[in-house]
Amino acid sequence: MAKPSISKPKKKASKNSVLTRILWVLWIAFITVVLLLTLLFTRIAQGKLGYMPPIEELENPRNKYATEIYSSDGVLLSTYYVDEGNRVEVEYKDLSPYLVKALIATEDLRYTKHSGIDVKALFRVFFKRVILQQKTAGGGSTITQQLAKQLYTPPAQSRLERAMQKPIEWVIAVQLERFYTKEEILAMYLNKFDFRYNAVGIKTASWVYFATTPDKLNLEQSATLVGMFKNPVLYDPLRYNQRTKERRNLVLEQMYKAGYMDRAACDSVKELELKTDYRKVDHSLGLAPYFRQYLRLMLTHSQPKRKNYASWQDQMFKDDSIAWETNPLFGWCHKNVKPDGSNYNLYTDGLKIYTTIDSRMQQYAEEAVYEHIALDLQPKFFEEKAGRGYAPYTNNLRAGQVDTILWTSARQTERYRVLRRAGLSEQEIRTSFATPVEMQVFSYQGMIDTIMSPMDSIRYHKHFLRAGFMSMDPYNGHVKAYVGGVSFKPFEYDMVMLGRRQVGSTIKPFLYTMAMEEGFSPCDPVRNESITLMTETGEPWTPRNSTNKMVGEMVNLRWGLANSSNWISAYLMSKLSPYSFVRLLRSFGIKGHLDPVVSLALGSCEVSLSEMVSAYTAFVNGGIKVMPLFVSRIEDNDGNVISYFTPQMSEVFSENTAYKMQVMLRAVINEGTGIRVRARYGIKADMGGKTGTTQNNSDGWFLGITPKLVNGAWGGGEERDIHFDYLSEGQGANVALPIWALYMNKVYADTTLGYCPCDSFSIPAPYLQPCEQAFDAVEENDVMEGIFENL
Repeated sequence: MAKPSISKPKKKASKNSVLTRILWVLWIAFITVVLLLTLLFTRIAQGKLGYMPPIEELENPRNKYATEIYSSDGVLLSTYYVDEGNRVEVEYKDLSPYLVKALIATEDLRYTKHSGIDVKALFRVFFKRVILQQKTAGGGSTITQQLAKQLYTPPAQSRLERAMQKPIEWVIAVQLERFYTKEEILAMYLNKFDFRYNAVGIKTASWVYFATTPDKLNLEQSATLVGMFKNPVLYDPLRYNQRTKERRNLVLEQMYKAGYMDRAACDSVKELELKTDYRKVDHSLGLAPYFRQYLRLMLTHSQPKRKNYASWQDQMFKDDSIAWETNPLFGWCHKNVKPDGSNYNLYTDGLKIYTTIDSRMQQYAEEAVYEHIALDLQPKFFEEKAGRGYAPYTNNLRAGQVDTILWTSARQTERYRVLRRAGLSEQEIRTSFATPVEMQVFSYQGMIDTIMSPMDSIRYHKHFLRAGFMSMDPYNGHVKAYVGGVSFKPFEYDMVMLGRRQVGSTIKPFLYTMAMEEGFSPCDPVRNESITLMTETGEPWTPRNSTNKMVGEMVNLRWGLANSSNWISAYLMSKLSPYSFVRLLRSFGIKGHLDPVVSLALGSCEVSLSEMVSAYTAFVNGGIKVMPLFVSRIEDNDGNVISYFTPQMSEVFSENTAYKMQVMLRAVINEGTGIRVRARYGIKADMGGKTGTTQNNSDGWFLGITPKLVNGAWGGGEERDIHFDYLSEGQGANVALPIWALYMNKVYADTTLGYCPCDSFSIPAPYLQPCEQAFDAVEENDVMEGIFENL
């Protein structure tokens, strides 16, 4: 009889054997996966698979930070940046607590508990997306992984490539956690993110969207910015307010779930409207755009080489070569090196440049220029030129000459070059320039959409008058205000440092200085009559006066300068040497071409406004001229001072002469061509100055001195033939002096600046004795009749 129990044990043994084999297979598979993953991550860590930054770079990531430019009173004027944008570093301690909580609650709730990789979050994403095929599985990347992606991962071209990048980011994230604290990683992440509109990094974003700083962000502002991390294009608060508000409220809900706020507070904030205070980031906007542009060019200037200059730029090459050797700020980036031996980069090294500009005085200067040129003179200029075929040029030009000048300007435009490259003939290009097209043209009220021919647009824009203004401390050279033009974006040419124009009668104080050094006195008598001098070529030179006041009568030198008499200047030149005068002008800091001719006494040379202001500092500073100082110090990204800058000074004339010149320059204001400072603008402070008007009213100047400031103003057209047709409107007392007066009234009104109308020159009593022959003070009506300026 068979035993039925024999087969059962065999069946059980078979099951156990299968189970054992399965377990072995699983263990082998698991160990294989572990070994493969270990090998994979080891190879990644060694840089064998994909890019793994070296330890040195992980310890010091090559972040590109914008350079910040600060005013002397601590106001951020602007930044210099390229490539990755306008990023400015901010430390963790300068972040709003709301911002930190919002970021952790939304992006990485277990941020403080993991070491770069959130395994729990990874399994959640794997299960929901791979197993359950859910699209709303949430994110598995930690803040550290996202930072690794920002720092070292290039944009992926496909999903497969992106999947291959993930393991590399995991390894980098773990490495970052080894070298940085949680606070440092969080700050680095916020500094790196691009919020659009040139707002790269949390500091710039705080300013662009809310006009504040990261430490002052409130709850709703913090939630809005954190909400943008998901997609700054999709959740753009400027374009999609409602959508971004919903995203903000989701961030607030996450903060409630994380225990960072209670339900009542959450619901209350969610009801608030999303309000922004947008501040556009643009180099052409903000305070001191001309100054910032000039400073950028100066800092990054390379060592001058003659081959890099045009044939007609001999003077520029000479000036730049001297500046390279003598001015530590000129070419600073190429003269200074970082600890690693490379040169500083103005756009990526996060420098902090502390300038001498005072933001309040800069604002007053820009307001003064705009108020006088844009609101007062410009409408008068349009009115004078209205309906005239030669407009905006002088009535001394014929129609054919105007057309020739305009066509010369047209040939310098990008439109002309494009048409030329396209193969059009000269006549076809002329036809194109004469054909009306849709375009935008500039106005002080905003851009205007219109239909106009390109040639007419050139003529239209040449109607706009230009101006320059600079204010500096005569003792330390600190430039307090720098206005290179009325409006930077349409007219970028800088009339403070770059523009050179004839200076007219503002040169006369230099001539009188030479006379005082040669033993003359302000009270020396001279007959006010026409004088003829012979030039070196044997030709007679007889300057003209624009007034017949006191013709043939005895006057003194003080009267001559106060009333800007050309005859008195010619008389002094007859007693002095043009060659000596040129040498003196060089010692005053005048750099351009100077002809040693007798007519130089009337200001026929071309000089920059900055050179004139610097030269006039010697009249206040006891005969010692001080060069303009634009920057006081430069710091690196860690706050270490790299460079200090000190004023450059040189003695031009004696202190005795300085006192004499102060007396005579004060007379210009009190009884001469500058009297409208008192009569029209009501300034009673102790001051001196000199007006200047060049031939045909092409340039209007005013240089003014006070016991603590030296300021200069220039006004005119883009070209010398663009100007007012009549002296009453085009003279320096009308074009430039009002800018100076408006500025000083604003400065005196601001008591926080430390400038007071009670300030006075310290002139010893003997120099203040009246001359034996007295003259009546000139009333403004007399001035308007023609005694202002002589050509």
